[in-house]
Amino acid sequence: MLLIVDDEPKLLELMSRYLGRLGYQVETSGDAAAALALFQAGPERFSMVITDLSLPSLNGAELVERIRQIRPGLPAIITSGYAYVPRAAGVGFLQKPFLPQMLVDAVEEALKGQA
Repeated sequence: MLLIVDDEPKLLELMSRYLGRLGYQVETSGDAAAALALFQAGPERFSMVITDLSLPSLNGAELVERIRQIRPGLPAIITSGYAYVPRAAGVGFLQKPFLPQMLVDAVEEALKGQA
């Protein structure tokens, strides 16, 4: 299951729908704190987190860090319209705007690292 976090509802819906059509199970959240609570309730359910960098309550990098305190090494992708260089191993970056195939390629590459 992929956990997707973004405070832009339309983008969240598009990513969820596109990845769902390709067979991925997806859970979404528009809020980082709610996403963290969702993850804490069942961390074994998730194989990856995809999060926007700029979120109101907790930024995406902090969210990934907290999630990885629970599940070290969980693959993650941070998306942003701003330039960003992930500091942690196993964290990818996808510059917005991106094409759906770019998202799929990033997801597949991140999950391949876990195989």
